[in-house]
Amino acid sequence: MPVLLLKEGRALTTVHAKGRTPVVIPKSPERGADAAARALQAVLASLEDSKAENIVTIDIAGKSALGDYMVVVSGRSSRHVLAIADHLTTDLKDEGFGNARVEGLDGGDWVLIDTGDIIIHVFRPEIREFYNIEKMWAAPDLDEGTLH
Repeated sequence: MPVLLLKEGRALTTVHAKGRTPVVIPKSPERGADAAARALQAVLASLEDSKAENIVTIDIAGKSALGDYMVVVSGRSSRHVLAIADHLTTDLKDEGFGNARVEGLDGGDWVLIDTGDIIIHVFRPEIREFYNIEKMWAAPDLDEGTLH
């Protein structure tokens, strides 16, 4: 019979005869803006810990159905980009946010991580400059009547 061990109030570990299997339990049933804000803090802390560079957060709530926030960061090299992405997905899982969808791990030039509430773009500097996503999303909102 498995034994459940409490690990610093964050996750339970099931002990089996052949090793340990982590069981992630969500911290709370938060919804909406509070959950997105808490997830954003976890994302930013992980990025800082990974030494991500030029971290930019864009509030896209109300502008897009994609999520509440977009975070754009740079890694110094392909290896650093992949390490940032790996560290972030592990931290999100450990914090109870589940498995994020990840694209771009095969190249290391641009990795996209989608948590549902937050979309994180991790770029090599040259690729980030080429696509310039911040400029596109940070553009001022135009009223419908201003276009002629």
